[in-house]
Amino acid sequence: MAINATQKDRKSLSLQAYERLRADILTCSILPGEQIAQASLAEKYQLGTTPVREALQRLAQEGLVRAIPRFGYEVSPITLADVEEMYELRAVIEPDAARLAAQRATRQQLDAILASADFSYTYGDHPSYTRFLGLNTAFHSTIASASGNRRLAELVASVLDELLRVFHLGLDLKDSADEMRSQHLELAEACAARDAQRAAELALAEIESSRARVMAALQQQFSTRGELSPVERR
Repeated sequence: MAINATQKDRKSLSLQAYERLRADILTCSILPGEQIAQASLAEKYQLGTTPVREALQRLAQEGLVRAIPRFGYEVSPITLADVEEMYELRAVIEPDAARLAAQRATRQQLDAILASADFSYTYGDHPSYTRFLGLNTAFHSTIASASGNRRLAELVASVLDELLRVFHLGLDLKDSADEMRSQHLELAEACAARDAQRAAELALAEIESSRARVMAALQQQFSTRGELSPVERR
C-alpha cells in the first residue's frame, strides 16, 4: 500500500512538472531555442529533479524540447517551415472536423459550439489577446470533439497547441479581431444548421486567412537561418 502511494505521489509530481513546463513553453515564457537544465527547472518549480526529468522526457517525445548532449535540453526552435507545416495540416484536418461536426454533433454539442464562438480581443491589450488565444483554441477543439472522431480531435488539439507558441511570440499581427469573430460565428452557425459543406469551406477559409497574417509577420521576424530570433514579449 505504501509503495502504491509513493508511486502515485511521484506520478502526481511528474504530471505537475509536465503541465507547468509545457504551459511555459506554449506561452513562450521559455522561448524557442532557449536552453534549459533540470536543476534550474527543479528550483523554479520547487520540485525534485526526477519529476522534472520525466517531464522533459515526455515533452521530448512530443517534440517540444530536444536533448543536448552533455548539457541538458533546449526548447525546440520554430522555423518558417514548421509553421507552414502546421497550417498545411490544419487545412487538411480541420475542414473535415467541421464537416463531421455538422453531420454528427448532438444538439448539446452544437449548443456548445455556438456558445464558444462569440469572443474577441482588444488590439494592443496583452491580457485580452492572451484570453483570446485560449478561447480560440477551445472553440476549434470543441468543433473537433463534436466530429465524433477521437483521433481527429486529438490531432487538431495537438496542432493548435503547437501554434500557440507562434501566437505568443509577440508577432506584429494586424488587427483582425472583428474579422475573426465573424468567421467563428459563421462557422458555428453553419455547424448548427448542419450545413456540412459550408462548415468545411468556412473552416478552410479561416485557416487560410490566419496563415496569410501569420506568415507575413513571421517573414519579418525570422533570422536568415530560418529560426526564430528572440523578440520582446507582447
